[in-house]
Formats: sequence, structure tokens, C-alpha cells
Amino acid sequence: MATHRPPPGAHRRPRGRATTSIPSPRTRSDGAGRPDGGGRSGRRVDPADRAQLERSPVSLRRVAGLFAAHRWQVAVVVALIVTSSAVALATPFLVRTVIDDALPQQDLGLLGWAVAGMVGVAVVTALLGVGQTWLSTTVGQAVMHELRTGVFAHLQRQSLGFFTRTRGGEVQSRLTNDIGGMQSVVTSTATSLAANVTAVVGTAVAMAVLSWRLSLLSLVVVPPSVWLTRQVALMRRSVTAARQRRLADLQTQVEEGLSVSGATLGRTLGTGEGQSALFRATSEDLVGLEVRSQLAGRWRWATMSVVFAAVPAAVYLAAGLPATSGGMTIGTLVAFTGLQGALFRPMLGLLDVGVQVTSSMALFSRIFEYLDLPVDVDDPERPVELDPATVRGEVRLEGVGLTYPAADGSPGVTPALHGVDLVVPAGGSLALVGATGSGKSTLASLVPRLQDPTEGRVLLDGVDVRDLRLATLSEVVGVVSQETYLLHTTVRENLRRARPGASDAEVEDAARRAQVHDLLAGLPDGYDTLVGARGHRFSGGERQRLAIARTLLRDPRVLVLDEATSALDVRTERAVQAALDEASRGRTTITIAHRLSTVRGADVVAVLDGGRVVEQGPPAQLLAAGGAYARLVAAAEGVEEDAALPA
Repeated sequence: MATHRPPPGAHRRPRGRATTSIPSPRTRSDGAGRPDGGGRSGRRVDPADRAQLERSPVSLRRVAGLFAAHRWQVAVVVALIVTSSAVALATPFLVRTVIDDALPQQDLGLLGWAVAGMVGVAVVTALLGVGQTWLSTTVGQAVMHELRTGVFAHLQRQSLGFFTRTRGGEVQSRLTNDIGGMQSVVTSTATSLAANVTAVVGTAVAMAVLSWRLSLLSLVVVPPSVWLTRQVALMRRSVTAARQRRLADLQTQVEEGLSVSGATLGRTLGTGEGQSALFRATSEDLVGLEVRSQLAGRWRWATMSVVFAAVPAAVYLAAGLPATSGGMTIGTLVAFTGLQGALFRPMLGLLDVGVQVTSSMALFSRIFEYLDLPVDVDDPERPVELDPATVRGEVRLEGVGLTYPAADGSPGVTPALHGVDLVVPAGGSLALVGATGSGKSTLASLVPRLQDPTEGRVLLDGVDVRDLRLATLSEVVGVVSQETYLLHTTVRENLRRARPGASDAEVEDAARRAQVHDLLAGLPDGYDTLVGARGHRFSGGERQRLAIARTLLRDPRVLVLDEATSALDVRTERAVQAALDEASRGRTTITIAHRLSTVRGADVVAVLDGGRVVEQGPPAQLLAAGGAYARLVAAAEGVEEDAALPA
């Protein structure tokens, strides 16, 4: 928004957002910014934007509410736009003064004032443009900041179910592309609309002041000329879109046919000749579309050139006819022609107002969809105050059931958990075992409230965990999952994520108990070693031990170990298990494991099958009973024996 009269194509919101489970607009291929005639004029409303607004309508009042705190800055921006457009209209009148008065009369004083006025107009409009850009960008960034932080905070409060149903690329696209595109709504779409309206109205008034007769002629000549230019642009956009689609097809064929996997598949299936023929056909189509695209771009520029030449020519003709000239002076004619040329571009911009508004509202619609998501797991309105230091750690599950919603958001029909009743005394240990998909991890996720049950309740020291603050619960319940996630920072900062105020001695003590201190101490940078993206600097077993150390540093009263030793070799597993056993003394521990050897020391074992507890009791007692647990142990021992046999 650096100028008060932006050229076509100057303002576009970011393109290329990834298609997601909640449809985002497809990448547009209108040739924008190309030297052969691209530009904003001739855009059509994207069907994805229209569908988005039909699915999730947005009121102008809600959008305006985002700018309520900045209404005075917005008012100043509008005032700057109007002032800039009004000041710029002085230039044609100064030109008329120079041609009609100063030059014929050799009036050097008047000539100096007129020339100084022209320079002054340029300086004033430039300064107003700078102020307008600074203020509108400041407002836009402030609104973006509020939206970005609001959406981020709101999504952090969503349950795991939301992130299970939603692809990560979609969330990132909403937070970056969509909110980033809103900057153009403030600094481009809205201000461009105001500038174009002001320019058209102001220019039309100035033209009427100069010559009402020629103004009537412009009403006849200019609109058809603008319409013709727009139609040629629409034609070019259609051809260019088809060309981009074929280019995408060509790139897909290259990727699929010339990659290692694609080449292997082609040779094994004998499809090489067919792929070459298909590639040749696509390339031939692309040749024709490329020629048509170039010609369409040339036709657009040719049309605009003819219009820009024909409109002033019509004015000159009318000025030379006695019936329409009205005694017009040469200065008035030159000034009028300049104004008429300035009227053309803003009128083209106003023809795209509907497209701009729809695209902008679609951006807001996508963001508001996230802000309007209900929070499944949230702090209670009246939380029960619980001092983490006094928590004993008794965990009780009463009639717990959980049914996931269907993919379309409707209530599900198949429960993942049903009628689960379990008690873990303070300081006791519970092991959850069962086949894959039996509901072990789902059940364990209810204790730290990663999700809430749809039936029954989970109690901590007799208090429903839904009545506790999430921050309080996270201090009491620590989780080590089978999927270790490390931040792209140093080892020390990764561990201190659990307790930001922990001393170096406390950090190292937690690492010792997780059997990882010697490894870290032996690194060149020690605890200041950068773990790398997603912890790639360390092996899977090392990352798991770091995650265990991080949880131990938090010192929770309840430990949930979701296959915490699954990525470790047998020797390391035994060492870490010994450390976990030591760390679990006096704590309540809930362990999930496929390796049944890691749960034999548990006080109670609960066997899950199809989301139900089919057997529970001390492991030795269950093994002697010969039931479900005994069968799992026998099957596990058989697998271990098979693995030990020589190949």
C-alpha cells in the first residue's frame, strides 16, 4: 500500500496452500506476475473460496470487530488515502495553468509557482503514502499477531483427537499462509478498494469541472474499453490455467516415471513404452497451450495499447468538433486527457472488488473455523484446588468408557473403551497388557487428560481429574510415551522443559537415573549438545532415555509409562527399567508394555481386550490361573524363542 493508486496485480494474498481435510483454496494459476501479460485484472472467484464461505459464513461485523481496538488508526489510514487522492488531482489543473496562462503570457512567477506546486504535490503524496504504509502495516501486523497467538493458544487446548483427525500441514497453513494472507486484507484489499473508489470519484468530479461535455463522452467510451480489456484478461486466465494443469501433469509423470521406485515399477511391469507415449502426448498438448497462452497475453497487451490510444484520440476528436469543444483551451484538453488516463486503472481495480472481498472473507472463514472449535479438554469453571506436594497418588477409574467420533464429526458407534473399573493405590503399580488395539494407550491417556472419557470418571485422590486445572494435573502426572519428541535445541534445554528452574545438578541427576548421563558427559559439548531436528543426533534408545530423564526431572507423583522402553535393546532396557523401578518407589505407576518381561514386577496386571478389562490381578496369580494373561506370556515366550533360533 505504498501508493494511493496501486496498479493491477500489485496486491495478492499468498498462494499455494496445501489441500487439507478442511478444504483450503487451490493454487491459482492465472499467470500473475508474468512478463507476458499477467495481472490481477480478470480474476474470477475461486470455487474453493466460495465453497468455504458457503460452508462457514462470516459476518462483516465479526471481521470489523478484529479492528475495533484500532479504529482510530484505520480512520487515519482512510483519511490519508482520501487526502492523497485529492492532492494528486491538483496536478492536471497546474498543468492547465502552465499551458494556458504561464507559457503564453511569459509569466515566470506563475510558471515558478505552478512548477513548484507540481513538485509539492509529488512530495506530499509520497509522504502521505509512506505514512499510510506504516500505519496500515502496523494495524495489519497487530491484528495478525492477535489472531496468530489466539489460534495457537486455542489449538493447544484441543484434545489429542483433534490432532489425530487433522493433518499437521493444515494447522501450519492456517497459522502461516491464511493469517499471513490477512495482511493483504488490511494493507491491500481494503486500502486498495478505498483508494480506487476515491480515485474514480475524485477524477470524475475533476473531469466534470474541466469539461462536462467531454465527461459525458468518457461515460460512453471508458466503460466499454474497461470491459473489453477485462474480457481479454479472462480469456488469458482460462488458457493459462489449462497450461498450468498440463504442466502439473507433466511434472507428475516425470516424478512417477523417473524416480527409483517409478523406474523399477516400469521395468518390472513393462510399461516403459506406454509411459513414454503418455509423456509425449502431454508434451504435445503443452506446446499448443503455451502458444495460446503467449498469444492471449499478447492480445491482452494489444487490447490495452489500443484502448490507451483510442480513448485520448476520441477526446481529441471531440475537442476539435465545434459541437462538443465548448471553447476548450489546449491546457484544459491536456489536463482532461491526463485525468481520463488516470481513471482507467482504478476502474479495472473496482471490477475485481467482488473477487477480492470473497477471497478475503474466505481467509477469515478458515481462521474462524479454528477459533470456533469447541475445546474438549479445558480447565473447569470452578477448579478444585489441589496442592501437588500433598498428592498421595491414588488413581481410580469408575465405569470408564470412550467412543471416538466418526470421521464426519458425528457421534461414533464403536467404543474404544467400555465399562473399565480399576484402582491403583497410592504408590502402587498397574500394568496394562493386551493385543495391539485393545485400548491400553487410550486408557492410559485418560489419566493425564490427553482426552476425556465419554462415560464414567477418572479420580485422583478422590477428585475427578476434570475438576483440576490442567497445569496442576501436569505437575502431578508425568508421561513417557513410545513416541519420543525432542525439541531442536540443546540437551540441557530439552530436559529443563520439564522444570525451567532446575539446576544443573538436578538435570544431571535425572540423566543419571535414566542411564544417559555417561553418554552425555562423553560428548564434546556435553549437555550443551544440539539434539537436531526431532532429535536426529541421537539414536532411538538414546532419545527414549532423554525423555525418561525429562519426566524424572519433573518429579511427578503419578507416572504413566506408555511402552517407555520399547526402543531400547535388551541390555539398555534392563538398565533403564531398573532406574524406572527405583524412580517409581513411593509413586503410582501405570505401565503399558508389549514386552511382558517389563511388567512382571507390577502389583496388578490388567488384561484388555476390545476395550474391556477381561482379567486383572497380581501377575503370578494370573499366570497360575492359565487365563488371558498366561496365554499372552506363552505367546511372547514363543516369539522370543523363535527370534533366538539361528537363521
